[in-house]
Amino acid sequence: MSAPVTGLPVQDELPDRVGVLVLGAGLAGCAALLAAAEAGQYALLLEKTSQIGGSTVKSAGLSAFAGTDEQREQGIADDVELLRKDLLEVGRHRNDEALVDLYCEHQLETYRWLKAHGVRYGEIHAASGQSVARSHPTDTTAMLVSLLRAAGELGARIVFDTPARRLLTGPDSNGAIRVIGVEVDTPDGPREVLADAVVLATGGFSMDADLLTTFAPQLEHALRQGGAGNTGDGLKMAMSIGAGLRDTPYIKGTYGHYAAEHPDEDGTGILAVYKGAIAVNREGRRFVDESRNYKDLGDVALAQPGVTTWQIFDGRVMAHSNDEVPIYEFAGRERAGMLVRADSIAGLEERLALPEGSLQRTVRDYNAAARGERPDEFGRAHLSGGVGTAFPLEQAPFYAHPSGTVVLATYCGLTVDTRLRVLDWDGEPIPRLYAAGELVGGFHGAGYMTGTSIGKAGIFGRLVGTHAAAEESELEW
Repeated sequence: MSAPVTGLPVQDELPDRVGVLVLGAGLAGCAALLAAAEAGQYALLLEKTSQIGGSTVKSAGLSAFAGTDEQREQGIADDVELLRKDLLEVGRHRNDEALVDLYCEHQLETYRWLKAHGVRYGEIHAASGQSVARSHPTDTTAMLVSLLRAAGELGARIVFDTPARRLLTGPDSNGAIRVIGVEVDTPDGPREVLADAVVLATGGFSMDADLLTTFAPQLEHALRQGGAGNTGDGLKMAMSIGAGLRDTPYIKGTYGHYAAEHPDEDGTGILAVYKGAIAVNREGRRFVDESRNYKDLGDVALAQPGVTTWQIFDGRVMAHSNDEVPIYEFAGRERAGMLVRADSIAGLEERLALPEGSLQRTVRDYNAAARGERPDEFGRAHLSGGVGTAFPLEQAPFYAHPSGTVVLATYCGLTVDTRLRVLDWDGEPIPRLYAAGELVGGFHGAGYMTGTSIGKAGIFGRLVGTHAAAEESELEW
């Protein structure tokens, strides 16, 4: 077993017992490991693959925080009340409000905790579901490395290539059943690792065809990306001992992924629509208000003829390219040969083989609406959410990005309480079993705000490590 990044607190041998056992090396797991170590526990993280990251490093690296130093420096007025309002509205009020409140209560202190451990954020951008700009970009791999190295200095360790097979249960001092550890696969066969508390941070199931077919058959024709280990392991292990589920009807794909295999597609796609582009289908027609949540855009795009759509934009939109934020890295897409370019809309229409005159009519009508000469046919008033004002696409050159819908993450899963304890179907905590990150259900509800996946992983990961570390040992050491 070897670490892909130098300086991580890796060990080859599995201990028989630990204080806090964390499964999964994405942000939620790494934050939990560090928080448990800071609380004085002997903490161990098991990762089923040979690399850290999971879906965290496949994401755009944006965290949704409100009231930060970076926002103030950019003159962005935001506060926790507005953040809460946006979260509930995007989730269509089907969120677990207690989890939304938990996020809001601890988001600023977690932001400061991450910065204290070396995490740095760049220019703040607006994106889906945000009424003000609050997407904080960061280098996700560097973030995880910083957290793991800090945990290592406190005695925590990580073991790679060690998938968990099942949760172990046993009676406590009063005879009640509780989680006592996990059984894992090793080159020498199954091994048991006992723990005072187990934290599931194993991600979702974007890479498991059977679970997607079971819970999200509407995504049959969507593309699939995500962490290689995101096959629903933690979800299935917890369900096997009675854990409840939340939000499975709201699994959605993400709009903007390059609609074909390409070596430079990192899974994030681009969202030129949030900087002023329009989206058109194979008939050369718009089909949606492009400022809507990109999960909703993904649903509508999947219903278009031929599935593939295009984001159409001009030189003015291209000028907003930002290599620091993958979803806005338009120039990088052009360098990689992933954009179609022409000097006129007519030329772009021809290069895309769209029906003659279709794209020209669509852009002409859109531009008239953007100038206030007619109503927008889909009611578009902003660039993204409630931010920015639509403008005409008229500055050559013109570009098209073939765009599909991709399943990057599943954003549903286990029911938990505000201590991040996993609950059974009756709403009772399963003793000593905790969860954080993508496999937690209830927080997002029926929609998704950009930055809340990474935000939730950091906030809930830190909290769950602290709560798990507070469990008193009932094992014989």
